[in-house]
Amino acid sequence: MSKHDLKQKAINFRRQGKTYSEILKEIPVAKSTLSLWLRDVGLSIAQKQNITEKRQQAQKRGADAQRNKRIKKQTNIIETAQAEIGKMSLRELWLVGIALYWAEGSKEKEYRTSSKTSFSNSDPKMILIFLIWLKRCLKVFDEDISFDLYIHESHKDNVTNVIKKWASILNQPLSAFKHTYFKKNKIRTRRKNTGDLYIGLLRVNIRASTDLNRKIAGWIGGIAKYWGIV
Repeated sequence: MSKHDLKQKAINFRRQGKTYSEILKEIPVAKSTLSLWLRDVGLSIAQKQNITEKRQQAQKRGADAQRNKRIKKQTNIIETAQAEIGKMSLRELWLVGIALYWAEGSKEKEYRTSSKTSFSNSDPKMILIFLIWLKRCLKVFDEDISFDLYIHESHKDNVTNVIKKWASILNQPLSAFKHTYFKKNKIRTRRKNTGDLYIGLLRVNIRASTDLNRKIAGWIGGIAKYWGIV
């Protein structure tokens, strides 16, 4: 087919409302050449709308393909990493719990002695691991554990539901949730976990646990000392 015939064929395709990508699949020329051939081809409003819709659909397909590729890669990384953990010993759980408490637990201060053992976080999985640590490694009984909820004041009307959700997640009785404290909202916030996703922050308290807190502090100090951190 001659160059003239290819050009005419491209023009006909364009007048039918085909996109550049669709035409290039039928006519193997450089995109710059095709653009030159079609620069004077007029299109109706309906044809322009059709081409715009096709372009948007192509962009969406591309975005969906990239998203699916990212999700697949992310899933593979996470599943591989999870498998690397393997079986954990009780000692490993003990060390994990110490590290968690080091990050999120209450500590004695010079100006605040006799502090009880308490742990605060908004991640239910972390709270669950901490409870397992308390019971399996430290032999703390359920009756010695209680919970306080910290929640933004704009969620006052939803406190009962939030507590029920925490109780369900942790498999704890409602009677174990002792106090609710309200935090003032900032005027401008970029918080994403709002609405039904927002469950505030939970503090786990252990009754009569001042000496336990000191013991945990010793474990933390032992880890630091082992690695030369003084």
